[in-house]
Amino acid sequence: MVLHHTDLGGAGKPPLIVLHGMLGSSRNWQTVGRDLANNFHVYALDARNHGKSPHAPEMTYTAMMDDVIAWMDANKVRKATVMGHSMGGKTAMLLACRHSDRVERLVVVDIAPKNYRWEAHRYEFLAMNELDLGSLQSRTEAEMKFEARVPDLGMRKFLATNLARDDARGWHWTINLPVITAALDEMEKSPLTPKDKFRGSTLFIAGGKSKYVEKSDKDAIWSHFADARIEYIPTAGHNPHMDHRVEFVQLAMGSVGYR
Repeated sequence: MVLHHTDLGGAGKPPLIVLHGMLGSSRNWQTVGRDLANNFHVYALDARNHGKSPHAPEMTYTAMMDDVIAWMDANKVRKATVMGHSMGGKTAMLLACRHSDRVERLVVVDIAPKNYRWEAHRYEFLAMNELDLGSLQSRTEAEMKFEARVPDLGMRKFLATNLARDDARGWHWTINLPVITAALDEMEKSPLTPKDKFRGSTLFIAGGKSKYVEKSDKDAIWSHFADARIEYIPTAGHNPHMDHRVEFVQLAMGSVGYR
């Protein structure tokens, strides 16, 4: 698996690998990534079955971890700071625990090492799978058709970013929708076992208005990441890097703290 990546600048500086969340891609990190490039050489990767990376029938955190290691080897990145959001955060956690010699520092964005079960995800995937691509005229039409199952306009627009159109295929999904749909239960689980530990520098950045990282998750975090610092951006949601870009970058650089 040769992952697609976007080089967001900072050549010659210490490497930073950014891993996006489910149904996202490297494009979600372009603005923040260029800010981080003041201190790092930033590489934003597309996970398998997402963005411009290849599609594959296997969709597990172990496979995605192996993809990142293969990318590092192919691009001669011996060791890097690894930052992951949501699904990408779980991949980053597993990578740090299983390949600690390849991770300089770990930054996990709004996800915890625990199992999740979000019914809203089921409705989002139902909406995407129900969409008739053959008759679709525009992304705006897709967003309207999603409305019955996905009440949030921002989420409907986000889902529609995974639609593309060309003369050969017409409208199509850029993600591997069947494989990701089948893997949803697996993606919501924590990939870590009790033996998985990373003793290096670790930062968790969470949204204060998000329910993904709760105060009660601190013990689970510290059981795997003994040197973890947990910071909350009080008014941010599940995407603190988008909701409060400046504060997020300051936290990631270590220049401010909220707790």
